[in-house]
Amino acid sequence: MAQRITKSSKGVMSILSRLIKYMFKYYRLPLIIVLICITLNSMAAISSSIFIERIVNDVITPGIANGWDSVKDKLLTIVGIMIGIYIVGLIASFVYNRIMAHVTQGFLYHVRNDMFNKMQSLPIKFFDTHTHGDIMSIYTNDTDAIRQLISQSIPQAYAAFVAVITLLVTMLVSSIWLTLVVLSGVGVMVMVIRLIGGKSAKYFMLQQSAIGKTEGFIEEMMHGQKVVKVFCHEEQSKSDFDAINNSLFKASEKANKYANILMPTLGNIGHVLYVVVAIVGGVLVLAGARNLTLTGLAVGGIEMGAIVAFLNMSRQFTFNISQVSTQLNAVVMATAGADRIFKLLDQTSELDEGYVTLVNAKEEDGKLVECQERTGIWAWKHPHKAEGTVTFERLTGDIELNEVDFGYVPDKLVLHDVTIHAKPGQKFAFVGATGAGKTTITNLINRFYDIADGKIRYDGININKIKKGDLRRSLGIVLQDTNLFTGTIMDNIRYGRLDASDEECIAAAKLANAHDFITRLPNGYETMLTGDGSNLSQGQKQLLSIARAAVADAPVMILDEATSSIDTRTEALVQQGMDRLMEGRTVFVIAHRLSTVQNSDMIIVLDHGRIIESGNHEELIAQGGQYYQLYTGAFELE
Repeated sequence: MAQRITKSSKGVMSILSRLIKYMFKYYRLPLIIVLICITLNSMAAISSSIFIERIVNDVITPGIANGWDSVKDKLLTIVGIMIGIYIVGLIASFVYNRIMAHVTQGFLYHVRNDMFNKMQSLPIKFFDTHTHGDIMSIYTNDTDAIRQLISQSIPQAYAAFVAVITLLVTMLVSSIWLTLVVLSGVGVMVMVIRLIGGKSAKYFMLQQSAIGKTEGFIEEMMHGQKVVKVFCHEEQSKSDFDAINNSLFKASEKANKYANILMPTLGNIGHVLYVVVAIVGGVLVLAGARNLTLTGLAVGGIEMGAIVAFLNMSRQFTFNISQVSTQLNAVVMATAGADRIFKLLDQTSELDEGYVTLVNAKEEDGKLVECQERTGIWAWKHPHKAEGTVTFERLTGDIELNEVDFGYVPDKLVLHDVTIHAKPGQKFAFVGATGAGKTTITNLINRFYDIADGKIRYDGININKIKKGDLRRSLGIVLQDTNLFTGTIMDNIRYGRLDASDEECIAAAKLANAHDFITRLPNGYETMLTGDGSNLSQGQKQLLSIARAAVADAPVMILDEATSSIDTRTEALVQQGMDRLMEGRTVFVIAHRLSTVQNSDMIIVLDHGRIIESGNHEELIAQGGQYYQLYTGAFELE
């Protein structure tokens, strides 16, 4: 069962805090400007409540008593100030929305870049233990959830926070009695948010995880559609998908049900609170109660302007509380997505403690020296820190495995005491049943995985001392599963060595006997491949992968069932090219067709991770052991 990147026990606030720090890493100044603009816009929006109180107390009440001419100038002054404040708020709103559009898309650009760069540094084990669809969900659904958080939720939540603090201070300055009434209503709202919003958040987190699982299953089914059809597995696939899809439906249905209940509930509490404030305010005015504010106990009673302003402020207060609650679901989804993103970014990169590098070399006075141009001579550049010297060792392809043990998990070994020595130019073949450990050995040579015990030496150098990039550059690999990329045929061949010329790529294609079929394509080497080369046959794709290895011109070749997808006639042609390709190189061949390994210098027979026989074809036949039984058909390979 593949491990899944799911929501951890880390709190929402810690994830949000890390996300905000991540944003400030790239957009510190723009975000500071945004915060200032949001603050100005929020304060401008709630200033109406203050001006309502001033208009009622300083304009309307005196105007009724003394005539409108006595308050005309004061009214114009208040209206002018209000217009000025609203203009500032409008400009601030325009500025922060423009900046946030840039920040949001720019930040997602950096997130995707950082994730992709991180993914390129991860070991093969990560991709073996995580479904590809789930990883794709991080790039799509999780980043989209963060987009909503950055562009909408965080600005609205901050604006609401500023408004609530400002309103609370203003209400306390106006009347503590009425403020207590409003806060009691807010207390009820908070309880409702914790009850309903908490359930909504829980299911939104499950929904985000279920989306990744659903996409992983769909990706798997699309990739294996031919197998599904061949084995008439459609009904079972539909049944499996229905179960996964049903889990997503239930999580989404419950998440949205609670989310849809929350806003109307809070809205109705706000309406009731508005009526309660009006009633309590009216009672206090009629009773002539003395008003209590932050400045102390007022001499007079509560003024009518304060009541009118308080009604407006209570509505704004509850509205902003509701706004924060409506963003709760988006925040939870985004933090669930951010947590999955951070889990990817926090994965341990493939360790590379090597310091021996592969360089171009030439001979001067009988010694190897490093050079920049390609000479056809490669050397290991080996710095010796203790002596402060550098030595150069010619790359010959001498590979030795000495008493190697390995397990994909520490307590379960799949290779036991494997010892082989491939000398330069020798052809080694691995045969055995599926799961015997053939491919695992080649994975250890190129350090896709590290051994548990023993030693692997390359030209006498422990491969742990060789930089992984240089080690793998010295190995040409043709895998059983072909992988072609979107681009031309020429681009896919050149993937083996990016600085290869067109002539070198064509020569490699001829070597692999791929040239003939390529020239028969509509656009020849410029034919565009898409969907992993879906417009080519399996055999043609394998020929291109062999040409890709040929253009790399590595001194060591690893052929993992390289001719498994090719018919017998094509195999004969390919074998000719492969023989030319293997000339003078150390070659490791994995094959089930024993006819392809007869000319090997050494044949290793593996069984359950152990070497049970070794020798050339004639020697093994003479021994009459398992290889003899395999070759004569007396024993099934599987």
